[in-house]
This record gives sequence, C-alpha cells and structure tokens, in this order.
Amino acid sequence: MEKELRKEVISRPIVKVGISIGDINGISIEVIMKALNDSRILLDCTPIIYGSSKVFSFHKKNLAFNDFNYTSCKSAEEAKSKKVNIVNIWENELKFDLGKATIEGGQYAFESLERATQDLASGKIDVLVTAPINKDAMGKSGFKFPGHTEYLADMSGQEEALMLMVAGDLRVGLVTSHIPIKDVSESISIDSVYQKITAFNQSLQKDFVIQRPKIAILGLNPHAGENGKMGAEENESIHPAIEKAKNENIFAFGPFPADGFFGSSARSSFDGVLSMYHDQGLSAFKALSFDEGVNFTAGLPIVRTSPDHGTAYDIVGKNKASGDSMRNAIYLAIDVFRNHIEEKEFNANPLAVSPKKDDRRER
Repeated sequence: MEKELRKEVISRPIVKVGISIGDINGISIEVIMKALNDSRILLDCTPIIYGSSKVFSFHKKNLAFNDFNYTSCKSAEEAKSKKVNIVNIWENELKFDLGKATIEGGQYAFESLERATQDLASGKIDVLVTAPINKDAMGKSGFKFPGHTEYLADMSGQEEALMLMVAGDLRVGLVTSHIPIKDVSESISIDSVYQKITAFNQSLQKDFVIQRPKIAILGLNPHAGENGKMGAEENESIHPAIEKAKNENIFAFGPFPADGFFGSSARSSFDGVLSMYHDQGLSAFKALSFDEGVNFTAGLPIVRTSPDHGTAYDIVGKNKASGDSMRNAIYLAIDVFRNHIEEKEFNANPLAVSPKKDDRRER
C-alpha cells in the first residue's frame, strides 16, 4: 500500500503555473515573492512569472528580501524546472509610484495579463494565477472589463463565468459580481440564478471532485424576503430556480437569509454557498478567511485563480503583506488542473463490457 501511494505521488505532473504580476505599485510583487520563497512549492510546479526582472530587483531591494532567487528567460518554453522563472516581456526602465494607481502601472499589469493569457491559450503554461490589479489604472490603460473574471470569460468565448471564493471547504459563488447594487435586483431572474446553480454544481463535481454536492442558495432581501413582505425576488426568481435545479437532480436548497446563514453552523452542511451579489458573499467570506482565501474562476475551459485581496496600497513597501492567499491560489490551481487530468484519464479508459458467452454447442 505504501509503495502504491509513493508511486502515485511521484507520478503527479509538475504543473506549469503562469503568474501575471498585477499592479507593480501595490503588494503584488511582495506576495508573489513570499508565496514562492519556500522551495517545497517547486516540487509541484514550475512558476513562470510574466513581467520584468527589473520589477523584482526593485521590490527585493526595497523590502530587503534578498533571499528570493529567480532565473530570467525570454519565453515560457525556456523556463527551467525547480526554478522560479521570470519571462521578461519588457526591457525598458520602469517608473514606480508605490501606493498609487498610475496609468503606467495599469499598462504593465495589462501587458503581463495579455501575454500570460496568450501562453495559456497556446498550451505553453497549464494554469494562470493572477496577482491583484487596480481596476481604475487598468481601465485607463485600455482594459475594458470590470475584472479578471469577465476578461477571461470573453477570451474563452463565453458570455460569463462563475466567480468562486474558496478557503478549505468553504466555497462561495456569486450570481452577480462586478455590478452596482442598484442593478442587482433586475439581474436576478430564474434563468440567471438557475445557470449559476448548474455551473456551481458542475464545478464542484469536476474541479473539486465532489460527486453529489449540496449547494445552499441565499436570498436577496433581508430575511430572504419573509414570504414577500420584504421583496419579491425570492418568490418570483430564486425559489423557482432552485426547484428547476432540483428537478434535474441537483441538490440545491434555500433560499436562506444571508446573515443567519453565515452566522451559524449551517454552512458546514453544504459544499457550496451561492450568494446573489458581490458584497453579500464576499464580506462574509473575507471575515471568515481573510489572508487565506482564493478567487477561482469556474465554468471556463481554463484554470485561473488569484488571491482574494487587492493591491493594498496602504501597506505597500512595508513588508506587512501576507503571501498565504497567493500561495493557496497557486496550490488550488495545481489541484484543479490535476483533478482535470485524472478525470480525463478515468473517462478515457472505461472498463470494456465483455460479450456474453454463448454456451450452446453447434449441432
């Protein structure tokens, strides 16, 4: 048994993890260095960072983080195993304004993301981990999407993806993500809720290898509408979507009041929680697992994760940022990628059905 386990561990693929550098004026470089500074992570992956060695030299010196080592290369094909690799996608001198959102910072982040996405699409890297960006700076540099999730959905030729926040067994999905609160209600429909329930169910089965996942659905209004007294969305859209999912053998339950749900032990009975809008799900998630959570984009043909925090301009350059969320993002991307490989291998080699023997003898 022990030999079989060792063989299984040895045979696990070393995953090529592409990392976009995010905003060079935020904590992105700091958390990347801290996440990768433990050499044990190189037993599971080959990190390939898209940016510039000059960016890392600047932040290393600024943080006195001298024990972080890397090798520079011109492309992902040149990346070396058991090394942290930086693909130099620009050679020009850089201007840093630490703690500030700048057009230049947005431009570098956009270029890094584009190059990493191109290599992901062409199979030069296996998964993508994105460091935090400043959406305003990215927008001024020509980035036309509310965030990474929408950008990657568009690059994959899909209208939308499912944004999941993951910390251990806590998985929180969103029906709506980066839209104003005033637009949430009109975006809640039977179809929109049902589609996210089915996407969540598929992700839990495929990405997290949970055969029969149980999903809790939150209401939109206080007290989940209290049977129409505090809003009609639960009765008109959310409950019918849940029933539609149940009719397709999806284990969906609710709608539950969000405050009571997250404040009790009820969440431990479910494999996933689907919230109606960004702050409803993420505020509770980050209160429960800040510095450890991971943003996972489900429902796409590619694997993408990111840390669950932003650029944190207020602490940049002070050596206060934690690398835990970035490290967890890398490991989750590795795990999901390996789960996909195992699923393909399992489905590619089904047991052959032997024909029944005919015991009748010719006469």
